[in-house]
Parts: sequence; structure tokens; C-alpha cells
Amino acid sequence: MATLGQIIFYSMVTLIVIFSAFIILILVLAFKNSSSAVLSSDAAPVANFGQDELLSCYLSVPATSAQISLTQVSVTWEKTDMNGLVYQFVNGAPNLVNQNSQFAGRTQLFPNELASGNASLLLRSVMSSDQGVYTCTISSSGGGGKVNINLRTAAFSAPTFTLSNGSLGAVANWWSPKPNVTWKDANENALDGNTSFTQNSAGIFSVVSTLQSVNMSSTYTCKIANNLVAAVSKATVTESGVSGNSYFVYSAASSLLASTYLNILTSIYYLT
Repeated sequence: MATLGQIIFYSMVTLIVIFSAFIILILVLAFKNSSSAVLSSDAAPVANFGQDELLSCYLSVPATSAQISLTQVSVTWEKTDMNGLVYQFVNGAPNLVNQNSQFAGRTQLFPNELASGNASLLLRSVMSSDQGVYTCTISSSGGGGKVNINLRTAAFSAPTFTLSNGSLGAVANWWSPKPNVTWKDANENALDGNTSFTQNSAGIFSVVSTLQSVNMSSTYTCKIANNLVAAVSKATVTESGVSGNSYFVYSAASSLLASTYLNILTSIYYLT
């Protein structure tokens, strides 16, 4: 049985530990609330050839901080292993003197958003040469820093479905790198489909896949996927045609904890 002295001793140790933990918590919260950091909501996006892509970059500042004035913030976008800049904004206006010709007329920031720390870059008409690591650097009276964004490029499209003589067909005309195609029934059983590929002069693959002898009022899953992105489609066969839902899943990258879904769900209805 513990003596009174031991009880007092252990009680004091417990109080010291609790008090120390409380002090550490206060210091952590104080540092968190007084610091700023440059972050990205997607540090490894997959961009579709020919489409616009928004590269996320923003300054996270304490809620108590005042708005940043446009004359007090500068933003520089650079690309690894490339001469010149992707984009630069200083003294309240774009400064494109040192911009690499690859990005001329294809990039912009949103000045009205800079006051809240949003320095995201809009990259128009993505090309394969745009792939690479970008660095967004923000400097302002409210803090600053930099973040890297690993942009990956590909061609991908949701398939269209047709029903003919009991066969379910899927066609997707915009894929690169070359994908694989798999089919499953409503119970997740693998099915054998017949798939063919055609490649154009630009290296883009057209995919045609057919599933034979499908059942009416049944739902089938068609997955077209390469190492960067997958199009997952649910096709329901009815007497009047095929209804399809498609979404995209992006592959995980070094800075991503998990794959993310495309923000826009593609829903299409097809009639024979």
C-alpha cells in the first residue's frame, strides 16, 4: 500500500505532466494562429490535353490577419528545368518580361482573388510539354512561402454506349497513354469483352470495346484505365436503350494520400 508521501509525489508528477502538456498545446496553437504557409489543394493534378487546367496555390493566413493589398503581394510561377518564368505578378500587375514563350498567352492569375491569398494559375489548352514540376512562390505582407505542384498530362474521355443485337458497345476516342479495358457485371464478376485500339498521328488512342449477350434491365461496369486516370462507367441496359454514368479516378502520386474523383459527374443517356 502506497504511503502518503508516495501518493503526494505521484500526484505532483501527474500535475506537472498535465501542466506541461497544457503549455505545449497553448504554444502550438499560438504558433499555428500566427503563421502562414503556401499550400495547394491538389499537388499532383492530371490535366487533359487541349483543356484548361487550374494549378492550385494559395497563402493560408491566420483568420485575424487583414486582407493583403495587391501592391503588397508578389507571385512567381516557375517550371523545373525550364528557362524563363511561367508567370509573374508584382506591384499590382503582371510582369511577363521573362516569361518562357511556351506559356505566352496561355496563363493568367485572378487579381481579384489575390487579396485573399489565392494565387492559382490558369493554364489554357494543356499540351504534353506542360507536364512537369511547377513552383508557386508567394511573398506578401501577410507572409509567404512556396509549394511544388507536379502536373501530369494525359488524354481521357468517358465512353459512349450503344446497344445492338444484344451486344453492349463502348467507344472512347481520346486516350493517352494507351489504356486497358475491363468489364464487370452487377455482382462485380469479371466479364470478357472484345476491345480494339486505333492510334492517330498525334499518338491518341481511340477505344472500341464490345460485350456480347448482355441481359435486359442489367447494369454493367466498363473501366477504361491507364497509369494516370481511369474512366469508370455504369451502363444500364433497357428495352429502349442504354443509360450511362461515368466518373474519373486519378492515380495516386507521391504527394497524394489517395485518388480523387473528378468534380463533374458525366451522365449520358443513349438510345438505339
